[in-house]
Amino acid sequence: MGEVVIEGKTKVVHKIVGSEHVLLQSKDRITAGDGDRAHDMKGKAAISTATTTAIFQLLNNAGIKTHFVKQHSDTAFIANKCEMIPIEWVTRRIATGSFLRRNPGVKEGYRFCPPKLETFFKDDENHDPQWSYEQCVAAQLTCGGVLIGPDELDIMGKTTVTVFEILERSWAALDCSLIDMKIEFGINPTTGEILLADVIDSDSWRLWPAGDRRLMKDKQVYRELKEVTQDALDTVKRNFEWVAERVQHLSPKPHARAVVLMGSASDMAHSEKIKSSCTTYGVPCELRVTSAHKGTDETLKILAEYEGLGCSTVMFPEGAGLCAAQTLAMSDHVIWSKIRAKQLNTWIGLIHADKKARNDK
Repeated sequence: MGEVVIEGKTKVVHKIVGSEHVLLQSKDRITAGDGDRAHDMKGKAAISTATTTAIFQLLNNAGIKTHFVKQHSDTAFIANKCEMIPIEWVTRRIATGSFLRRNPGVKEGYRFCPPKLETFFKDDENHDPQWSYEQCVAAQLTCGGVLIGPDELDIMGKTTVTVFEILERSWAALDCSLIDMKIEFGINPTTGEILLADVIDSDSWRLWPAGDRRLMKDKQVYRELKEVTQDALDTVKRNFEWVAERVQHLSPKPHARAVVLMGSASDMAHSEKIKSSCTTYGVPCELRVTSAHKGTDETLKILAEYEGLGCSTVMFPEGAGLCAAQTLAMSDHVIWSKIRAKQLNTWIGLIHADKKARNDK
């Protein structure tokens, strides 16, 4: 472990000697109000790391580009070195908290469809002022050798909403409502790529079990304390532990599968392409050889093994894999996440291609 890159209120970032990676070490510290309220909380570093690690693994598995590499210890993880972009991206599904103070007249509980996207310039002394899209463009921020212009802002905005939707569906599978969340991005100075960075833990979101604000398990409980006692801090810690335990269940194994029935072994090459397409979306796929024409009874017997399966007809193998994934995604948030991330990455690829075409003129 090398020198300190930066130290914040709740974490320290160290260089790793001879590597393009850094070590993010969490602290046993909880803060609110730009550090105006701060307390030690033994065990918070481990809780935060467990939560962040699980969330980034879920997002990496879905196909979102992040800085996360692997967990290093109970209180630290290894990530790609990034130059952080000083913009905080907030997505809201439900109007609450600071949004209500900044937008008088809006009632708490107003539901945003699509999710509401906001940006804030990171500046503790001025309490992270809200910036419009136009202000973000006009600032002409440069990070990691990359000018943060309209294309980069559009990529971060689209990615922010995608990340929120993925985690919203994931938490919904555990009967928890993701109300809002904040994330940050960095530039990999080696590749110039925009990566989801920093940490994502109970400091990052509002989370209401069963959609009930009274049951909230996030840092808002700490923010709203009239008096910070040890008993109150213990309650906040138990809430964070509750979240850290449940994030481990956000990436379940698929509970369904796709089955390809081929008339003969000569169809194997084509069927393998279908299986490969299914694998892209995390859909388990089985290949079976059976001829409904030559061995009807055997085919019916195989079909009986997969009782309850529906049927679809698709012309191309990639389409067959996508069809299976879309069908299973209706009840499997992990597969849905992979489809959503693939759509995002295709869109980002088009943005990069368009930018290159403009610059090549």
